[in-house]
Amino acid sequence: MPPLVSILIPAYNAERWIAETLKSALAQTWPRKEIIVVDDGSRDGTLAVAQKFAGPGITIVTQKNAGAAAARNHALRLSRGDYVQWLDADDLMSPDKIALQMTVAEGAADKRVLYSTGWGRFMFRVHAAQSSPNELWADLTPREWLTYKLERNLFLPVSSWLVSRELGEAAGPWDERLSLDDDGEYFCRVIRASSRIQFVPGVKFFYRMSGFGSMSNVHPSDKKLESLWLSQRLQISYLRGLEESERTRAAGVKYLGNWLLHYYPWRMDLIAAAQGLAAELGGRLELPRVRSKYTVIERLFGYRQAVRAQAFLPNCKAAVVRAGDWLQYKLGR
Repeated sequence: MPPLVSILIPAYNAERWIAETLKSALAQTWPRKEIIVVDDGSRDGTLAVAQKFAGPGITIVTQKNAGAAAARNHALRLSRGDYVQWLDADDLMSPDKIALQMTVAEGAADKRVLYSTGWGRFMFRVHAAQSSPNELWADLTPREWLTYKLERNLFLPVSSWLVSRELGEAAGPWDERLSLDDDGEYFCRVIRASSRIQFVPGVKFFYRMSGFGSMSNVHPSDKKLESLWLSQRLQISYLRGLEESERTRAAGVKYLGNWLLHYYPWRMDLIAAAQGLAAELGGRLELPRVRSKYTVIERLFGYRQAVRAQAFLPNCKAAVVRAGDWLQYKLGR
């Protein structure tokens, strides 16, 4: 009998997308699958839409709002699969996504192999998804993967992965302290526990750009920033645990520098902590500067207004692009 794959979907205020995502999960050609949706106390109609799909092999549950990590842990506890396919409530998979990865997994004796795939970004029109291959789209050791991620600020979305039950148990549950970048921390831990990462080409997975991201907020909350800082520290420690070298320490410094602007100037304590960790790693972090195109705003109105403009204006441009994509999507339908 083929292994059972659990497709686990945490959902919060995803009424607009959840039906399409569930159809994507149901369309998977792999013969043995279960689908579990955990509604994380949504305030819209997410639960009602999801419940329309309830039936054999499809479990829909709800919980008091506790965050994405808690919803994922709840889904994991309910699951019985030999492999886990995480799926965000607004993302989509081509029908053969799981089957292609499972075909490779069934031929491997090592259950600690972690399977990845490429992906494409889209807003409304999935056929217009755009892919940007990078160094992570390859067979890699855990040390190589984490080094590339940190030094080049790369990532793979949650739904790109296929994780064996054995590997997931070795990595442990999602960290419910994290409200931001919980997925980055979790999969770095899974990667650390893996024997190797095998990239499966030809798989189609689609990552929806749902709108203004959490970190584009000009005034991010203390909770989010503290979560990001904890996640960063943990990810750097995972890489150093695999290899303590000049390159891995330098990767940690670069990773800290890439995200420093999100703390400045609102959380100078986190800036100081990041600079201290960088010094421990043998590097140095300068205070972040605004990009050259915003220096006029800085001279006229000050640094904080320039930071606001640097966050706000690209979002305005993105909103225009989204509106155009939505219009083409509606016309196409």
